[in-house]
Amino acid sequence: MTVNSFLWARRYLAVAGAVFLLATPAGADSDDDYDGLPPGKGREDVYSFCDACHSAKLVSQQGLSRESWDETLDWMVEEQGMAELDADMRKIILDYLSEYLNIDHRPAHVKKTP
Repeated sequence: MTVNSFLWARRYLAVAGAVFLLATPAGADSDDDYDGLPPGKGREDVYSFCDACHSAKLVSQQGLSRESWDETLDWMVEEQGMAELDADMRKIILDYLSEYLNIDHRPAHVKKTP
């Protein structure tokens, strides 16, 4: 390798490294890791539990009442083979869903119904 090619390769690697660092968001482990689930107490549990069977994006698009979330969990156990949650975990998940993904937090493209 000649001196010129060595210097060129060194510059190339420096530029490539800078581009990589600039392209990586400062909080790369934040919301992107949770497929659109908003921050809040219970988010990690909801993500871990729901993402085992389907994308958490599906969950984040729903915007249901607490009662509807509760019915949805029952339906998933009865009809979809989901493991039943123990009472404490069910409360954590329902608290999160009803607080952060309720009717008032539906995405704009989801029609709001009473």
